[in-house]
Parts: sequence; structure tokens; C-alpha cells
Amino acid sequence: MEQQGTKQQAVISRVTTGMRVVDTVGVEVGTVDLVQRGDPNAVTVQAPTADPGSSLDELIESAAVEEPDVPADLAARLLRTGYLKVSTELARTGAVYVLADQIAAVTDNQVRLDVPLGDLPPEE
Repeated sequence: MEQQGTKQQAVISRVTTGMRVVDTVGVEVGTVDLVQRGDPNAVTVQAPTADPGSSLDELIESAAVEEPDVPADLAARLLRTGYLKVSTELARTGAVYVLADQIAAVTDNQVRLDVPLGDLPPEE
């Protein structure tokens, strides 16, 4: 029996940047900006704690924006399952994230989701 994670990876591996993304009701969400395959062993993301003895370089590095730019608990889920970052004019921040398990189908140049746009977490 095929594992759910394997199926998700097979689906996400067919997605390429620049593909159109439409939600479950046919609303065009935007275009794929980043494809990140899942890593079931991804560790939970922890907020960097800057210790007072850190050099300025270390401090700047720890503050650099890393993908996915969402709250830590969601980031951990995205990293484990795999995700798409979609550029969109429909979100205030200009991008939303799609979990691998929210992808219903991948056709020639389109990714169809099984959730509405409102369920997609926006970039922070």
C-alpha cells in the first residue's frame, strides 16, 4: 500500500515554478514561485535565540528571513509535508503557501487545489 507521504511527493515533484495555481472553486490564486519537497525528518523550527555574546554577523544571520515565512508550528508542517510558495495579488503580503496535501491535481501548466484560497496561509 502506498504511503500518503509518497503520493504527496510524487504529486509535488510534477510541479514547476511558473505554473498557474487555481483553488477548489476555480479562483486563480497566482503562480508557483517556489517548490519545496517534503522532508519527513525535518526538525521542528525553533525561533532563533540570540545570546548576548553573539557577534553582529550571527545576529544578522539569525534574523534573516528563511522559507517558509510563517509561524513556527506551521513552518514545521510545511517542511515535513512539502509545500509551494505561490505569488498572488490576492494576499496582502503577495504570497501564500500550499501544503503538498492541499494539491488535488497537477496538469500541463496548472496546479489545482482541493481547498479555497481563504484556507491558504499568507506569507508573514
